Amino acid sequence: MKRLPLFSSLTLSLLTLFAPSHASELPEVVAGKLIRHANFESQHVAARNIDVWLPPRAAPNEPLPVLYMHDGQMLYDSNATWNGQTWDADDVATKLIRDGKTPPFIIVGIWNGGPELRHREYFPQKAFENLSENDVEAVLQGTRKGQSHPAFPGEPISDKYLRFIVEELKPFIDKTYSTISDRDSTFISGSSMGGLISTYALCEYPDTFGGAACLSTHWPGIFTNEDNPIPQALFTYLDANLPDPNKVRLYFDLGDQTLDALYEPHQVQVDKILRRHGYDDSNWISKRFPGTDHSEIAWNARLHEPLIFLLDSK
Repeated sequence: MKRLPLFSSLTLSLLTLFAPSHASELPEVVAGKLIRHANFESQHVAARNIDVWLPPRAAPNEPLPVLYMHDGQMLYDSNATWNGQTWDADDVATKLIRDGKTPPFIIVGIWNGGPELRHREYFPQKAFENLSENDVEAVLQGTRKGQSHPAFPGEPISDKYLRFIVEELKPFIDKTYSTISDRDSTFISGSSMGGLISTYALCEYPDTFGGAACLSTHWPGIFTNEDNPIPQALFTYLDANLPDPNKVRLYFDLGDQTLDALYEPHQVQVDKILRRHGYDDSNWISKRFPGTDHSEIAWNARLHEPLIFLLDSK
């Protein structure tokens, strides 16, 4: 396979997720309480901040469901992010809880490891291992147009990242906070590369996570669809590893602007795989949002949809 071309015009939105946030500033939230566990140590991955949002509730010790979210520095407060954008996850959650559309729940924001680690931690490792040697070499050597550093900075270490969440972070959260720790009340979510790792988490740990919300999932893995072997490797992995649809819920969506313009043909293939494995409207959603781009503003505007889908007990 030839060396992969990558288009700089499509990389800006994804790069916004790499940039460091204002690490010393604790984000402000509209309601509830935010607690930071700074430089949380791990035997598997680099230390990082963990920002835990606790909702306002009448019963302080009531056990609650937990949503783990990637790119945790971009979740809560636009004044504390590098680009002035945020998911406003606390605001969305507060309104859903207030209106009775979801039960109260905890959000665990897991900071990404920065530009040298995020791609490696979030790309599904076992899918990468399905690539041929030539494809691996081409992917690792590919550069963004106009830049000299690799677009894919090293082989994935996402198995270690998931072990960090499942073996270290989740036990800490369940011990420290009043949680419902079982699978049916434990969820994981992210966008772009965070959508990939959320899908991977559900496949690798279906006894830990009861559902995943994957917004603007970055199926190309890099920044082009041209001569790109990555989507097929992901499809092959999914086809062999999707969990029992009767035990989980899975949400996907995408827009059609900026990086999201790359995703439609791949999401169509993923939808076919899910349908073939018995997923239906009771446990799977795949939505399109025409005119929307690859940004925290876009994800904020529709975050309520996956949250209701995952957390609704009906």
